[in-house]
Amino acid sequence: MAEETPQDNAPTAPKAIFRVPGTAILAVLFLAVCVTPVAFTLPGLQVLYLVPLALGAWVLRTRTTADGDGLTVRTVFGKRVLPWASMKGLSLTEKSKVVAVLGDDTRVALPAVRTRHLPVLSLVSGGRLDDPSGQLADDPGGKRADEE
Repeated sequence: MAEETPQDNAPTAPKAIFRVPGTAILAVLFLAVCVTPVAFTLPGLQVLYLVPLALGAWVLRTRTTADGDGLTVRTVFGKRVLPWASMKGLSLTEKSKVVAVLGDDTRVALPAVRTRHLPVLSLVSGGRLDDPSGQLADDPGGKRADEE
């Protein structure tokens, strides 16, 4: 049996990945099946297959990753790293989507992150972001706020 080194036992920093559910690929495949009869009625309509192909790429690529260093936002064509130090905080849109507000008031959309994910972001950030829900608040009695 191999010996464990101290590095193997070191705790890993928390990391959270927010992405479109993988079951969305089933909808993309269904769309491809539905496009098939139309695509072969006239020459040149095979270009319609680009729609499910593009949607599949969006589902597989788009995500937000949070770790101890900051947020990494991946879109279909790019990637942006947002360190925790460069962020003022988070903001909500009318549709309950979460956006990061940077120091220069630039707003960056966080794909697949919703308001229910805010406690997780607070935990992963190591206290750099407050938890607005209060779910992670330490109570001296050992109870959470919703257990009272």
